[in-house]
Amino acid sequence: MACFTVANPLHAPLLAAIHAAAVSDTERWPETTFVGLLGQPASIGLIDPTGGFALARAAGGEAELLMLAVHPERRREGRARALLAAIEGAARGAGAMAMFLEVHEANLAARSLYDAAGYREVGVRSRYYADGGSARLLRRDLTRDGSAAG
Repeated sequence: MACFTVANPLHAPLLAAIHAAAVSDTERWPETTFVGLLGQPASIGLIDPTGGFALARAAGGEAELLMLAVHPERRREGRARALLAAIEGAARGAGAMAMFLEVHEANLAARSLYDAAGYREVGVRSRYYADGGSARLLRRDLTRDGSAAG
């Protein structure tokens, strides 16, 4: 079982650095975005100390995965899968019965990860990203045993 650190606003520089390495220039979030998100009471952040993180919000029985990022040098090692499972567990612990997320239609690696984890498409946001790409809206039911329910 992977050991993750619970993130707080003081971790914002680390999350911003991992994020900057993991995404294109047009998708980068500034450090201040991480400070703000991690300062919200409904936020859940987990850090893989070897170079990854997951950030979600949980409220009203639902959670939204805001970002899952793994440093390029640490990809293909199962870190994203472990972070996703851990953030789902943390969201479930915060009372969420479903997790939602958006993923760029062209991000086939992420779409494959989410598909394997039981996420299903529930909508599309056309031309959502700066590059004109659409966002696929995905949802996964979270149950007490962690399995997908539908």
